[in-house]
Amino acid sequence: MLNEEQILQALSVVRDPDLKKNIVELGFVRNVKISDAGDVSLDLQLTTPACPIRDRFKTQCEQILRDIGARSAEVTLTANGRVVDSATAAPSDNALLKDVKRIVGVASGKGGVGKSTVTANLAMALSLAGAKVGILDADIYGPSMSIMFGVDALPEIFDDRTIAPVETKGGISLISMAMFAESDKATIWRGPMASQMIQNFLHRVRWGELDYLLIDFPPGTGDIQLTLTQQCPLTCAVVVTTPQEVALADCRKGLALFDSVGVPSAGIIENMSYFICDGCGKQHDIFRSGGGERISKALGVPMLGKVPLEPSVADCGDLGTPVVLRYPNSASGQAFTEIAGKTIQAIAQLEHSTGKVLHNFNLRWDEIPLES
Repeated sequence: MLNEEQILQALSVVRDPDLKKNIVELGFVRNVKISDAGDVSLDLQLTTPACPIRDRFKTQCEQILRDIGARSAEVTLTANGRVVDSATAAPSDNALLKDVKRIVGVASGKGGVGKSTVTANLAMALSLAGAKVGILDADIYGPSMSIMFGVDALPEIFDDRTIAPVETKGGISLISMAMFAESDKATIWRGPMASQMIQNFLHRVRWGELDYLLIDFPPGTGDIQLTLTQQCPLTCAVVVTTPQEVALADCRKGLALFDSVGVPSAGIIENMSYFICDGCGKQHDIFRSGGGERISKALGVPMLGKVPLEPSVADCGDLGTPVVLRYPNSASGQAFTEIAGKTIQAIAQLEHSTGKVLHNFNLRWDEIPLES
Protein backbone atom coordinates (compact mmCIF):
# COMPACT_ATOMS: atom_id res chain seq x y z
CA MET A 1 0.00 0.00 0.00
CA LEU A 2 1.22 3.50 -0.81
CA ASN A 3 2.43 5.81 1.93
CA GLU A 4 2.90 9.59 1.99
CA GLU A 5 6.68 9.39 1.64
CA GLN A 6 6.36 7.40 -1.60
CA ILE A 7 3.82 9.88 -2.95
CA LEU A 8 6.00 12.90 -2.20
CA GLN A 9 9.03 11.23 -3.73
CA ALA A 10 7.10 10.44 -6.91
CA LEU A 11 5.71 13.98 -7.18
CA SER A 12 9.16 15.52 -6.77
CA VAL A 13 9.72 15.09 -10.51
CA VAL A 14 7.10 17.81 -11.18
CA ARG A 15 8.92 21.12 -11.45
CA ASP A 16 7.69 24.70 -11.52
CA PRO A 17 9.36 26.12 -14.66
CA ASP A 18 9.43 29.65 -13.26
CA LEU A 19 10.63 28.95 -9.73
CA LYS A 20 13.10 26.25 -10.90
CA LYS A 21 12.21 23.86 -8.08
CA ASN A 22 9.94 20.85 -7.73
CA ILE A 23 6.48 21.17 -6.21
CA VAL A 24 7.41 19.17 -3.10
CA GLU A 25 10.34 21.35 -2.04
CA LEU A 26 8.23 24.43 -2.82
CA GLY A 27 5.65 23.20 -0.32
CA PHE A 28 2.84 23.03 -2.86
CA VAL A 29 1.72 19.50 -1.89
CA ARG A 30 -0.67 19.59 1.07
CA ASN A 31 -3.24 17.40 2.86
CA VAL A 32 -2.23 14.03 1.41
CA LYS A 33 -4.90 11.42 2.14
CA ILE A 34 -4.73 7.69 1.38
CA SER A 35 -7.80 5.49 1.82
CA ASP A 36 -7.67 1.82 2.80
CA ALA A 37 -8.76 1.00 -0.74
CA GLY A 38 -5.77 2.87 -2.21
CA ASP A 39 -7.51 6.08 -3.30
CA VAL A 40 -5.23 9.12 -3.06
CA SER A 41 -6.29 12.75 -2.73
CA LEU A 42 -4.22 15.84 -2.04
CA ASP A 43 -4.22 19.62 -2.38
CA LEU A 44 -1.83 21.43 -4.68
CA GLN A 45 -1.42 24.90 -3.22
CA LEU A 46 -0.19 27.23 -5.97
CA THR A 47 1.05 30.79 -5.58
CA THR A 48 -1.95 32.23 -7.46
CA PRO A 49 -5.32 30.92 -8.69
CA ALA A 50 -4.44 32.40 -12.09
CA CYS A 51 -1.39 30.15 -12.51
CA PRO A 52 -1.16 29.62 -16.30
CA ILE A 53 -0.02 25.99 -15.96
CA ARG A 54 -2.36 24.92 -13.16
CA ASP A 55 -4.22 22.40 -15.33
CA ARG A 56 -0.93 20.88 -16.46
CA PHE A 57 0.16 20.49 -12.84
CA LYS A 58 -3.12 18.76 -11.96
CA THR A 59 -3.04 16.37 -14.92
CA GLN A 60 0.62 15.49 -14.41
CA CYS A 61 0.23 14.84 -10.68
CA GLU A 62 -2.87 12.68 -11.09
CA GLN A 63 -1.16 10.60 -13.78
CA ILE A 64 1.92 10.08 -11.57
CA LEU A 65 -0.26 8.94 -8.66
CA ARG A 66 -2.04 6.39 -10.85
CA ASP A 67 1.29 5.21 -12.27
CA ILE A 68 2.67 4.40 -8.80
CA GLY A 69 -0.37 2.34 -7.86
CA ALA A 70 -3.16 4.62 -6.65
CA ARG A 71 -6.57 3.15 -7.44
CA SER A 72 -7.83 6.69 -8.09
CA ALA A 73 -6.19 10.09 -7.85
CA GLU A 74 -7.79 13.43 -7.06
CA VAL A 75 -5.73 16.63 -7.00
CA THR A 76 -7.51 19.77 -5.79
CA LEU A 77 -5.95 23.07 -6.85
CA THR A 78 -5.83 25.78 -4.20
CA ALA A 79 -4.03 29.11 -4.10
CA ASN A 80 -2.00 30.82 -1.45
CA GLY A 81 -0.79 34.38 -1.14
CA ARG A 82 2.73 35.54 -1.80
CA VAL A 83 5.65 33.63 -0.34
CA VAL A 84 6.34 35.14 3.08
CA ASP A 85 9.22 34.61 5.45
CA SER A 86 7.33 34.61 8.75
CA ALA A 87 10.47 35.49 10.67
CA THR A 88 11.04 38.76 8.84
CA ALA A 89 7.70 39.84 7.42
CA ALA A 90 5.93 42.65 9.22
CA PRO A 91 2.12 42.59 9.09
CA SER A 92 0.30 45.54 7.55
CA ASP A 93 -1.36 47.93 9.99
CA ASN A 94 -4.00 48.77 7.40
CA ALA A 95 -6.88 46.42 8.17
CA LEU A 96 -8.56 47.12 4.84
CA LEU A 97 -5.53 45.92 2.85
CA LYS A 98 -4.77 42.82 4.90
CA ASP A 99 -6.58 40.47 2.51
CA VAL A 100 -5.00 41.94 -0.63
CA LYS A 101 -2.24 39.50 -1.57
CA ARG A 102 -0.43 41.50 -4.26
CA ILE A 103 -0.50 45.18 -5.18
CA VAL A 104 0.86 45.98 -8.63
CA GLY A 105 1.51 49.52 -9.83
CA VAL A 106 0.91 50.06 -13.55
CA ALA A 107 2.79 53.18 -14.55
CA SER A 108 4.31 55.19 -17.35
CA GLY A 109 6.61 58.15 -17.23
CA LYS A 110 4.55 59.75 -20.00
CA GLY A 111 0.88 60.24 -20.81
CA GLY A 112 -0.71 59.00 -24.02
CA VAL A 113 0.88 55.55 -24.13
CA GLY A 114 -2.34 53.70 -23.28
CA LYS A 115 -1.48 52.85 -19.69
CA SER A 116 -5.10 52.87 -18.50
CA THR A 117 -6.15 50.68 -21.42
CA VAL A 118 -3.39 48.25 -20.50
CA THR A 119 -4.45 48.31 -16.83
CA ALA A 120 -8.09 47.58 -17.67
CA ASN A 121 -7.25 44.70 -19.99
CA LEU A 122 -4.55 43.25 -17.75
CA ALA A 123 -7.02 43.24 -14.85
CA MET A 124 -9.68 41.58 -16.99
CA ALA A 125 -7.23 38.96 -18.29
CA LEU A 126 -6.20 38.13 -14.72
CA SER A 127 -9.85 37.86 -13.72
CA LEU A 128 -10.64 35.59 -16.67
CA ALA A 129 -7.71 33.40 -15.57
CA GLY A 130 -9.43 32.86 -12.23
CA ALA A 131 -7.95 35.56 -9.99
CA LYS A 132 -9.85 37.99 -7.76
CA VAL A 133 -8.86 41.44 -9.03
CA GLY A 134 -9.35 45.07 -8.05
CA ILE A 135 -8.36 48.36 -9.68
CA LEU A 136 -7.53 51.61 -7.93
CA ASP A 137 -7.71 54.40 -10.50
CA ALA A 138 -5.12 56.78 -9.06
CA ASP A 139 -5.27 59.28 -11.92
CA ILE A 140 -7.00 62.02 -9.93
CA TYR A 141 -6.97 64.60 -12.72
CA GLY A 142 -7.92 62.32 -15.61
CA PRO A 143 -9.71 59.20 -14.33
CA SER A 144 -10.88 56.90 -17.12
CA MET A 145 -11.53 53.47 -15.61
CA SER A 146 -15.24 54.12 -15.09
CA ILE A 147 -15.63 54.74 -18.82
CA MET A 148 -13.54 51.71 -19.77
CA PHE A 149 -15.75 49.44 -17.67
CA GLY A 150 -19.04 51.21 -18.38
CA VAL A 151 -19.58 52.04 -14.71
CA ASP A 152 -21.90 54.82 -13.60
CA ALA A 153 -22.78 53.44 -10.16
CA LEU A 154 -21.69 55.23 -7.00
CA PRO A 155 -19.76 53.39 -4.28
CA GLU A 156 -21.50 52.67 -1.00
CA ILE A 157 -20.24 54.77 1.91
CA PHE A 158 -20.61 53.29 5.40
CA ASP A 159 -21.14 54.98 8.76
CA ASP A 160 -17.46 54.64 9.64
CA ARG A 161 -16.61 56.54 6.42
CA THR A 162 -15.18 53.48 4.72
CA ILE A 163 -16.14 52.81 1.10
CA ALA A 164 -17.16 49.72 -0.86
CA PRO A 165 -15.65 49.52 -4.35
CA VAL A 166 -18.01 49.12 -7.30
CA GLU A 167 -18.09 45.69 -8.93
CA THR A 168 -17.61 45.81 -12.70
CA LYS A 169 -17.68 43.32 -15.56
CA GLY A 170 -15.69 40.22 -14.77
CA GLY A 171 -16.23 40.72 -11.05
CA ILE A 172 -13.45 43.32 -10.85
CA SER A 173 -13.63 45.72 -7.88
CA LEU A 174 -13.09 49.34 -8.92
CA ILE A 175 -12.63 52.68 -7.20
CA SER A 176 -12.01 55.89 -9.13
CA MET A 177 -12.06 59.65 -8.69
CA ALA A 178 -14.68 59.68 -11.45
CA MET A 179 -17.14 58.25 -8.91
CA PHE A 180 -16.75 61.31 -6.68
CA ALA A 181 -16.52 64.17 -9.19
CA GLU A 182 -18.89 65.69 -11.73
CA SER A 183 -18.06 64.34 -15.18
CA ASP A 184 -17.96 67.75 -16.86
CA LYS A 185 -15.93 69.50 -14.15
CA ALA A 186 -12.15 69.61 -13.90
CA THR A 187 -10.48 68.53 -10.65
CA ILE A 188 -8.48 71.67 -9.85
CA TRP A 189 -6.42 70.52 -6.89
CA ARG A 190 -2.89 71.14 -5.75
CA GLY A 191 -0.60 68.20 -5.11
CA PRO A 192 -1.29 67.83 -1.36
CA MET A 193 -5.05 67.61 -1.93
CA ALA A 194 -4.62 64.98 -4.65
CA SER A 195 -2.27 63.01 -2.39
CA GLN A 196 -4.84 63.22 0.41
CA MET A 197 -7.45 61.65 -1.86
CA ILE A 198 -5.04 58.84 -2.71
CA GLN A 199 -4.55 58.21 1.01
CA ASN A 200 -8.31 58.01 1.42
CA PHE A 201 -8.46 55.44 -1.38
CA LEU A 202 -5.71 53.41 0.28
CA HIS A 203 -7.11 53.55 3.81
CA ARG A 204 -10.87 53.82 3.44
CA VAL A 205 -11.78 51.30 0.73
CA ARG A 206 -13.04 47.86 1.76
CA TRP A 207 -11.20 45.86 -0.87
CA GLY A 208 -11.88 42.48 0.69
CA GLU A 209 -9.99 39.41 -0.47
CA LEU A 210 -8.04 40.05 -3.68
CA ASP A 211 -5.28 38.16 -5.45
CA TYR A 212 -4.22 41.29 -7.35
CA LEU A 213 -4.93 44.97 -6.79
CA LEU A 214 -3.77 46.96 -9.82
CA ILE A 215 -3.09 50.64 -9.28
CA ASP A 216 -3.43 52.74 -12.42
CA PHE A 217 -0.76 55.38 -11.74
CA PRO A 218 -1.11 58.84 -13.28
CA PRO A 219 1.62 59.70 -15.80
CA GLY A 220 4.80 61.30 -14.53
CA THR A 221 6.82 61.12 -11.31
CA GLY A 222 5.20 63.70 -9.02
CA ASP A 223 3.35 63.95 -5.70
CA ILE A 224 0.81 61.19 -6.32
CA GLN A 225 3.44 58.74 -7.50
CA LEU A 226 5.54 59.41 -4.40
CA THR A 227 2.51 59.02 -2.13
CA LEU A 228 1.71 55.65 -3.68
CA THR A 229 5.26 54.29 -3.64
CA GLN A 230 5.98 55.45 -0.09
CA GLN A 231 2.67 54.68 1.60
CA CYS A 232 1.36 51.62 -0.23
CA PRO A 233 2.71 48.06 0.18
CA LEU A 234 3.50 47.63 -3.51
CA THR A 235 4.53 44.14 -4.52
CA CYS A 236 6.01 45.36 -7.79
CA ALA A 237 5.46 47.66 -10.76
CA VAL A 238 4.74 47.22 -14.46
CA VAL A 239 5.77 50.05 -16.79
CA VAL A 240 3.96 50.78 -20.07
CA THR A 241 5.60 52.43 -23.06
CA THR A 242 5.32 52.73 -26.83
CA PRO A 243 8.23 51.94 -29.18
CA GLN A 244 9.11 55.56 -29.97
CA GLU A 245 12.09 57.21 -28.30
CA VAL A 246 10.09 60.10 -26.79
CA ALA A 247 8.10 57.56 -24.74
CA LEU A 248 11.11 55.37 -23.97
CA ALA A 249 12.96 58.23 -22.32
CA ASP A 250 10.11 58.64 -19.83
CA CYS A 251 9.79 54.89 -19.42
CA ARG A 252 13.36 54.87 -18.11
CA LYS A 253 12.41 57.59 -15.60
CA GLY A 254 9.43 55.56 -14.42
CA LEU A 255 11.62 52.50 -13.87
CA ALA A 256 14.16 54.68 -12.06
CA LEU A 257 11.44 55.99 -9.73
CA PHE A 258 10.48 52.50 -8.59
CA ASP A 259 14.11 51.48 -8.25
CA SER A 260 14.83 54.51 -6.05
CA VAL A 261 12.09 53.59 -3.56
CA GLY A 262 12.89 49.88 -3.50
CA VAL A 263 9.91 48.61 -5.50
CA PRO A 264 10.95 45.88 -7.98
CA SER A 265 9.79 46.13 -11.58
CA ALA A 266 8.04 43.01 -12.87
CA GLY A 267 8.42 44.07 -16.47
CA ILE A 268 7.75 46.33 -19.44
CA ILE A 269 4.69 46.29 -21.70
CA GLU A 270 5.05 47.84 -25.14
CA ASN A 271 1.67 49.21 -26.27
CA MET A 272 0.73 50.28 -29.82
CA SER A 273 3.67 48.18 -30.91
CA TYR A 274 2.59 47.66 -34.52
CA PHE A 275 -0.39 47.84 -36.88
CA ILE A 276 -1.56 45.03 -39.16
CA CYS A 277 -3.20 46.26 -42.36
CA ASP A 278 -6.65 44.80 -43.04
CA GLY A 279 -6.02 44.88 -46.78
CA CYS A 280 -2.59 43.33 -47.19
CA GLY A 281 -2.07 41.70 -43.79
CA LYS A 282 1.35 43.33 -43.53
CA GLN A 283 2.73 44.54 -40.20
CA HIS A 284 3.53 48.26 -40.06
CA ASP A 285 5.71 49.73 -37.30
CA ILE A 286 3.99 53.12 -37.08
CA PHE A 287 5.86 54.25 -33.96
CA ARG A 288 9.17 52.60 -34.88
CA SER A 289 10.09 49.22 -33.39
CA GLY A 290 12.17 47.43 -30.79
CA GLY A 291 12.21 50.21 -28.19
CA GLY A 292 10.75 48.18 -25.35
CA GLU A 293 13.13 45.30 -25.98
CA ARG A 294 16.13 47.65 -25.97
CA ILE A 295 15.19 49.04 -22.55
CA SER A 296 14.44 45.55 -21.28
CA LYS A 297 17.92 44.33 -22.20
CA ALA A 298 19.70 47.49 -21.09
CA LEU A 299 18.09 47.59 -17.63
CA GLY A 300 17.60 43.86 -17.07
CA VAL A 301 13.82 44.21 -16.71
CA PRO A 302 11.65 41.48 -18.29
CA MET A 303 9.73 42.23 -21.49
CA LEU A 304 6.18 41.12 -20.74
CA GLY A 305 4.83 41.57 -24.24
CA LYS A 306 3.72 43.77 -27.12
CA VAL A 307 0.18 44.95 -27.82
CA PRO A 308 -0.73 45.79 -31.43
CA LEU A 309 -2.54 48.95 -32.47
CA GLU A 310 -6.10 47.88 -33.29
CA PRO A 311 -9.25 50.04 -33.65
CA SER A 312 -11.18 47.48 -31.60
CA VAL A 313 -9.10 48.31 -28.51
CA ALA A 314 -10.25 51.94 -28.54
CA ASP A 315 -13.80 50.99 -29.51
CA CYS A 316 -14.09 48.55 -26.62
CA GLY A 317 -12.72 51.13 -24.19
CA ASP A 318 -15.34 53.65 -25.28
CA LEU A 319 -18.11 51.03 -25.08
CA GLY A 320 -17.14 49.98 -21.56
CA THR A 321 -15.93 46.43 -22.22
CA PRO A 322 -12.19 45.65 -22.35
CA VAL A 323 -11.14 44.09 -25.65
CA VAL A 324 -9.78 40.97 -23.94
CA LEU A 325 -13.35 40.22 -22.80
CA ARG A 326 -15.25 41.27 -25.93
CA TYR A 327 -12.78 39.99 -28.53
CA PRO A 328 -10.50 37.49 -26.74
CA ASN A 329 -9.31 35.93 -30.02
CA SER A 330 -8.26 39.23 -31.60
CA ALA A 331 -4.55 40.00 -31.87
CA SER A 332 -4.74 42.48 -28.99
CA GLY A 333 -6.97 40.19 -26.91
CA GLN A 334 -4.48 37.34 -27.26
CA ALA A 335 -1.60 39.72 -26.49
CA PHE A 336 -3.21 40.83 -23.21
CA THR A 337 -3.90 37.22 -22.23
CA GLU A 338 -0.26 36.28 -22.83
CA ILE A 339 0.94 39.38 -20.97
CA ALA A 340 -1.22 38.47 -17.97
CA GLY A 341 0.37 35.01 -17.90
CA LYS A 342 3.87 36.45 -18.06
CA THR A 343 3.00 38.99 -15.36
CA ILE A 344 1.82 36.21 -13.06
CA GLN A 345 5.07 34.33 -13.67
CA ALA A 346 7.24 37.43 -13.16
CA ILE A 347 5.55 38.24 -9.85
CA ALA A 348 5.91 34.64 -8.66
CA GLN A 349 9.62 34.73 -9.49
CA LEU A 350 10.09 38.03 -7.63
CA GLU A 351 8.28 36.73 -4.57
CA HIS A 352 10.13 33.44 -4.51
CA SER A 353 13.53 35.03 -5.03
CA THR A 354 13.07 37.21 -1.94
CA GLY A 355 11.19 34.67 0.17
CA LYS A 356 9.34 37.49 1.92
CA VAL A 357 6.98 40.41 1.44
CA LEU A 358 8.60 42.65 -1.14
CA HIS A 359 7.57 46.05 0.18
CA ASN A 360 6.25 46.44 3.71
CA PHE A 361 3.60 48.92 4.82
CA ASN A 362 5.07 51.26 7.40
CA LEU A 363 2.32 53.70 8.39
CA ARG A 364 -0.17 53.22 11.19
CA TRP A 365 -3.91 53.45 10.56
CA ASP A 366 -4.43 56.06 13.28
CA GLU A 367 -1.57 58.26 12.03
CA ILE A 368 -3.12 58.94 8.61
CA PRO A 369 -4.76 62.39 8.35
CA LEU A 370 -8.11 61.66 6.71
CA GLU A 371 -10.41 64.18 5.09
CA SER A 372 -13.81 64.77 6.63
